[in-house]
Amino acid sequence: MATDSKTPKLMKKIGTHSGVFHCDEALACYMLKQLPDYREAEIIRTRDMPVLDTCDVVVDVGAVYNPKINRYDHHQRGFEETLSSVRPDLAKKSTIKLSSAGLVYAHFGLDVIKEIIEQQGYPIPANCLQKVFLHVYEGFVEEIDAIDNGVPMYAEGKPRYRINTNLSARIHRLNPEWNSEEPESTDQLFMKAVEMAGTEFTERVIEAVTIWWPARQIVRNAIENRKKIHESGEIIVLEERCPWKEHLLALEEEMGIQDQLKFVIFHDKSSSWRVQGIPIQPDSFICRVFLHKDWRGVRDDQLSDIAGIEGCVFCHATGFIGGNKTKEGVLQMAIKSLKAAPADRE
Repeated sequence: MATDSKTPKLMKKIGTHSGVFHCDEALACYMLKQLPDYREAEIIRTRDMPVLDTCDVVVDVGAVYNPKINRYDHHQRGFEETLSSVRPDLAKKSTIKLSSAGLVYAHFGLDVIKEIIEQQGYPIPANCLQKVFLHVYEGFVEEIDAIDNGVPMYAEGKPRYRINTNLSARIHRLNPEWNSEEPESTDQLFMKAVEMAGTEFTERVIEAVTIWWPARQIVRNAIENRKKIHESGEIIVLEERCPWKEHLLALEEEMGIQDQLKFVIFHDKSSSWRVQGIPIQPDSFICRVFLHKDWRGVRDDQLSDIAGIEGCVFCHATGFIGGNKTKEGVLQMAIKSLKAAPADRE
């Protein structure tokens, strides 16, 4: 028969540094508190090592990185860990040094993502967790790691990471002003920082599972079925219109078919269809193949006459996108552009 326990439950402790706080330890603390073992944990902010030694996990202070004893600092001399070095099974190309947020994410991120999804009541799609893990890192956590470690944004003229949130700057502004006469407790302000970082992290995880992942599956299906559309395998049709550029380039690399695809076809929100050249980079308007140069900047019946395709609506002046009233029409626009002489599709 069950009885009330007279033994007090020992509350676990998460240790981090006192004083001015930053985004990385705020996010690290939030992620830890999503896990069942630390959900009720007390956050201790101190630089007193004997006190930190009593904590169950310590982040961003202590000059020790040792996951066996739950110590996750990154400030010590010689620390050069990246997501790829800590999790080579999940990340191959990361070169950004980890902060305390990145360290906690590397070791606990999969479990944290799973907990958040389950707490929000969403089903977990099969085979999505590892891809979501990397997507959330690259689109959210990596920025925090880079900024906290002072990593230059560009190397040899190429961006090393992206600023997607500016969360680090917003959390820094939560610290008391230098000339505040009656500053609010930094411990209380730190909890606001934890909440801010956690809210945005959670939003990004939910977006990844409910928006980003379904779009990826639509693009994958289109690529897998590409030869049913045209024997060349260079044209894909999206079942639903969705963000596709980053997915397509990533999936090409994953599937070993880099640069093979040339055009994407999708249904517009109006009653017409669109055909778009695949760009060399997601944010570029330079396409691998453009629509035929004779069509560019021409519309409607005149375009139909020039192209010899019924139902044409428009062709952009640069040739990166065009429209037709029917799916068959845009397919013919893509096929004719593929068959055109190279000079006519550049």
